[in-house]
Amino acid sequence: MNKLIQRYCCKIKMTKNKINPRAYFYPMPVVIIGANVKGKANFMTIAWFSMVENKPPMICISSSKTHYTNEGIKENQTFSANLPSEDMIEITDYIGIVSGKKIDKSNLFDIFYGDLKTAPMIKNAAVNYECKVVKIVDLEITHNIFIGEIVHVYAEEKYLTNGIPDTKKIHPLIYSRDNNYWKIGERIGKAFDIGRNYRKE
Repeated sequence: MNKLIQRYCCKIKMTKNKINPRAYFYPMPVVIIGANVKGKANFMTIAWFSMVENKPPMICISSSKTHYTNEGIKENQTFSANLPSEDMIEITDYIGIVSGKKIDKSNLFDIFYGDLKTAPMIKNAAVNYECKVVKIVDLEITHNIFIGEIVHVYAEEKYLTNGIPDTKKIHPLIYSRDNNYWKIGERIGKAFDIGRNYRKE
């Protein structure tokens, strides 16, 4: 009985603090966006990245209008999203620090092109998404949202399990809003399965 009382007391003492309203969503996958700008490959690191649709497969990125890469995405209507592994943390961060307006990033990676011809992809990234733009949303204040249809996905066999990218093999980089990088821990359950037998106590 004492344990039940203690548990109840802890519950009623719980308070929710009102904090600064920002998009505190975790985890945020880190990707390197590639685009040809004025005929040269350019790259930027971004964590404002999300899935949009399954059929056809679509993703979106939210990119500040100050980013040099935006020019190339608008010009060619294509871009790539490259998923870096933990061992690429230093160069991934560097890409996010320096602007293509000042530094030529075309020779930082071994790159390749797919069917779209204008979306440069990074060979040593774990997974590459080759995308064509289907819509650009201008938020007027600070950002452009680029929605892209995934035309092709590329990955080495060592990153796959049953033909699908495997999180444990990729070791993706994760970003948090306190400006830190993280790595993924252990698997704790199977989605669309672990909750089947849930009953409220």
